[in-house]
Amino acid sequence: MVVRQRYARYSRFALFAECMLTGAWLVVAALPLVTLLPAFAAACGHLRRYLDGERAGWREFAAGVVAATRTGWRWSLAWWAGLGLLAFDWAVAGSGLLPGERVMAAVSVVGGSALVVVGLRAAACWPQAPAAVARRAVASDPGGSMLLLGGLAVVAVAGWMLLPLAVPALGCLAGAAVAVERRIGG
Repeated sequence: MVVRQRYARYSRFALFAECMLTGAWLVVAALPLVTLLPAFAAACGHLRRYLDGERAGWREFAAGVVAATRTGWRWSLAWWAGLGLLAFDWAVAGSGLLPGERVMAAVSVVGGSALVVVGLRAAACWPQAPAAVARRAVASDPGGSMLLLGGLAVVAVAGWMLLPLAVPALGCLAGAAVAVERRIGG
């Protein structure tokens, strides 16, 4: 019984260490920024393989990035365009030229947060259809979306406190995305 408890404790630490390593790989793969969603999809795929006891190394991660970039570049560009549009709305709201600037700013923040969470959930479920994942993120599992929003807040605070802390935090966010999708059977 004592041996099982020790093994369970070490296996949880091994998963945490794998998440931190995956965060480093994710940051390297996402350096061009356009590849952020494909890199996140590859990170989630890597952690799924690790949890399932399959081969999960650097080569499989790199192959996942290439495959996700080939098939998901349109989705990634649309996601970035949506974020750019919401950033433009934020800038217009902050200019004071239009009435209702506070409402516009609030809509930009809420819309941007929702778009980021839906993008991360779609990447975590890659290669499933992004539209089905978006429906699930908003309608059938808003709790999972809120969990990922909390994870994003942790990444932001970690990066604000000390920028290198954002690297392992991103890996933990990928692990959280996998956990959110697994808890609903995705």
